[in-house]
Amino acid sequence: MSSKRPKVIVFDTFGSVVDWRGSLIADLSAYGASRGVSADWPALVDAWRASYHPSMDRVRKGELPWTKLDALHRASLDKLVADFGIKGLTEADLVHINLGWHRLHGWKDSVPGLTRLKSKYIIGPLSNGNVSLLLNMAKFAGIPWDMIFGSDLFHHFKPDPETYLGVAGLMDLEPGDVMMAAAHNNDLAAARKCGLMTAFWPRPDEYGPHQKRDYAADQAWDIVATDIEDLARQLGV
Repeated sequence: MSSKRPKVIVFDTFGSVVDWRGSLIADLSAYGASRGVSADWPALVDAWRASYHPSMDRVRKGELPWTKLDALHRASLDKLVADFGIKGLTEADLVHINLGWHRLHGWKDSVPGLTRLKSKYIIGPLSNGNVSLLLNMAKFAGIPWDMIFGSDLFHHFKPDPETYLGVAGLMDLEPGDVMMAAAHNNDLAAARKCGLMTAFWPRPDEYGPHQKRDYAADQAWDIVATDIEDLARQLGV
């Protein structure tokens, strides 16, 4: 990379920093067992994640007013519970299951790497998650963010430019002083178009056996790392 260093580093969160799939499968499997509710929880989790982009696109296209990700997740969950024929869940159960997205665990390098980066840089998530979701997740997983850049700050979801440029605006910086860091090439491509610096590392287990992309960098990003600890090393901490 060039000798230039960012002033702020923002991170994609689902998949890049936390293991959404493994965390949700473990969480819901244990909860279902405790409640005596039987379901194909891995299939439900995969279907739930598959509804993620279509639900946000409905907001982006104006089919829905601005809606927080927690509410989009709940609407998708209600439909999937019916589609999967899952019986015996109360409203309290559905609330708890939906908040599973607040209880995601970081990949093993995430907290150590972010802690190192925090010693020198301002760090935070730039995620489609809402502020409360991301803050609760950080407390649960011990993620040491300086700031939470939730989508509800901008009333836009990535890859809308308002998200990437919104970080620069909130921090009184030029876009080129902000680095977008992610395990998803398409996220970085959108950030680069807005003038942000970029950093990539792979998460080949994000989708379990269903992964089809993002095994390697598909552009010459400013930094290509093996994980977040390697990103910290390359940024001098």
